[in-house]
Amino acid sequence: EMEVDVLEFKVPVENNKTLFVWDIQPSHTEAQIYDGLDGVFSSFGPLYLLKVCPNAPLNPPGFYALIKFYSAAQASKAQRQTDGRSLFQSSPLKVRLSSKQTPHFLSDSSRPLSHARCLELANHYLGFDGWTSDIITLKELSDEEEEEEEEEGGGRRRRLRFGCLLQLSFPHHGQTTRAAAVVEDSFTCTGPDVLLQKRCKLQRGVREKALVQAFAAVLLILLGNGKVMVEVKQTSDQLLPEQTEGVLQV
Repeated sequence: EMEVDVLEFKVPVENNKTLFVWDIQPSHTEAQIYDGLDGVFSSFGPLYLLKVCPNAPLNPPGFYALIKFYSAAQASKAQRQTDGRSLFQSSPLKVRLSSKQTPHFLSDSSRPLSHARCLELANHYLGFDGWTSDIITLKELSDEEEEEEEEEGGGRRRRLRFGCLLQLSFPHHGQTTRAAAVVEDSFTCTGPDVLLQKRCKLQRGVREKALVQAFAAVLLILLGNGKVMVEVKQTSDQLLPEQTEGVLQV
């Protein structure tokens, strides 16, 4: 039967996606070790994290590494195929899946991936033309009356809010999803240039936040034959009212 693996756009915290590598000799620099490990392990699939650390004091000199995959199946395959092999050094490495106990308040915590990581993962599996995002509405929700009294030094406290409703589409898979986001910031406005910079920053921030929200509903289904399917966990009209309040009234 065909092996199927499901990837979500969230930070991998599970033990079955985390590898520890021991017995790394101090014969290379930390940067060389990083590059060597990256070359070997990223050939199994994209990595969320690769961290090289010196051994603790009182241990023999050398290094160990922590590697996190997005995919449990890829982590397992990498462990089986690298454990006991020397790879980029003269003596064998020890590679194990993590067995550390996750505190139970963290065990089901699922933080969404950052905007940059969402793009990285989507582009890796779907290609740059495999998905599109379109802004349905992006509007300022700030109320002029929210201006507060002048501060010392002539600045005025301002609060800006922006809302964005966005559609994420996967044309080759016939799937779409929508998401909304709101961002706000309070700051001391000392001139029109400050206000303009803040507006630009918040407009970019709210677009990125909405895209992260949209990707949070997406599942990548990796089939054993190398094909990738896309599923959406919720339909586009299941937006939460508080997410869209003030954004949808165009």
